[in-house]
Amino acid sequence: MTDVPTHYAQPVQMLDFSRQFSTIRQEILDAIEAVCTSQKFILGPQVTSFEAAAAAACKVPHAIGCASGTDALWLALAAANIGTSANCSEARTSPQDAVITTPFTFFATVSAILRAGAKPLLADIDPQTFNLSPAATEEILNSPAGANVKAILPVHLYGQCADMDAFTALQQRHNLLLIEDAAQAFGATWNGVPAGSLGDAAAFSFYPTKNLSAMGDAGLVTTRSAAIDEHARSLHAHGMKRRYYHDEVGWNSRLDTLQAAILEVKLRYLPQWNQQRRDHAALYDQLFRAAGLTAATTKEGIVLPITDPRATHVFHQYIIRAPRRDALRQHLTDRRIGSEIYYPLPLHLQTSLAALGYKKGDFPHSEAAAAEVMALPMYPELSEDEQQTVVEAIAHFYA
Repeated sequence: MTDVPTHYAQPVQMLDFSRQFSTIRQEILDAIEAVCTSQKFILGPQVTSFEAAAAAACKVPHAIGCASGTDALWLALAAANIGTSANCSEARTSPQDAVITTPFTFFATVSAILRAGAKPLLADIDPQTFNLSPAATEEILNSPAGANVKAILPVHLYGQCADMDAFTALQQRHNLLLIEDAAQAFGATWNGVPAGSLGDAAAFSFYPTKNLSAMGDAGLVTTRSAAIDEHARSLHAHGMKRRYYHDEVGWNSRLDTLQAAILEVKLRYLPQWNQQRRDHAALYDQLFRAAGLTAATTKEGIVLPITDPRATHVFHQYIIRAPRRDALRQHLTDRRIGSEIYYPLPLHLQTSLAALGYKKGDFPHSEAAAAEVMALPMYPELSEDEQQTVVEAIAHFYA
């Protein structure tokens, strides 16, 4: 191994929570103190207030806070009557509901479908955006397996909306539900319409690494449907509409009042923070091109992220496709530069999902992405000097 150049002596963290907290510290502490003083820790007024603010940001009439992004996915599906989990007291004689989604996403996308009592059907991704391919989705819908499909669940991966023009057309043509996995995309838009209002329902995550982040786990379901809203509110509180009267088997998945108070403070800053992310992405692009590192494929160099002109990307992650990805990542680690792989193994190859019946080679675009993608440091408070350090270290590796 060559000596580490002195220019790389300063580490660059993948994410630094302390920088954001330092800018809003007093507001956060005041919000926490207000909850502690009220002692209304479960479904306090801050939950209602945050739900209203989040619904307004997503331009929908309804938003339901819940315990995590994973729960939000299940809640959106179950509240839309997809699967059997919300109605296990009733006999079920019809074929199992199926939901089409992507194998190149976080595990919760598929596990939530299974938890809802539905069957996941996987379709490959668009290799440019990494999002679920409408063409691959349509192939399933036109096949015998398409007969039992009740919903499409596209993921707005890395902060860029999936092709919602195409998915809305498929939804209408095949009379399906359209549920957004918007876990990574609060503030993203498609043709100017916010994520969270593009389908029948949507699920958000506020895990601490997200662009809108709680100080712990939290999630949200958004919808334009009063029926889905009412059903979700019952399901996330043990199936109760009246206290201790359980109309169905639900779950305990309420949003903590403390997390709601924190999120409402942060929501006010989110447009600014998302713009800073876009600015950082533009600078990364500029620095990579100036270094002569970019190419159309990984056979010739680094492939930069592509933003669809119809989308407003929020860059939850800045993802490159890199030749010799694993060696490059070790090179950065040696220089104390953070990076991450989202995701190293597609879902169809996960041991726990072997019963779905897929095998290696079934989704070549997803498998290729898993071997090449790498996330670089990305958060609003990242400095230009740090970005230069990251790109120079990568240039050093390929030199």
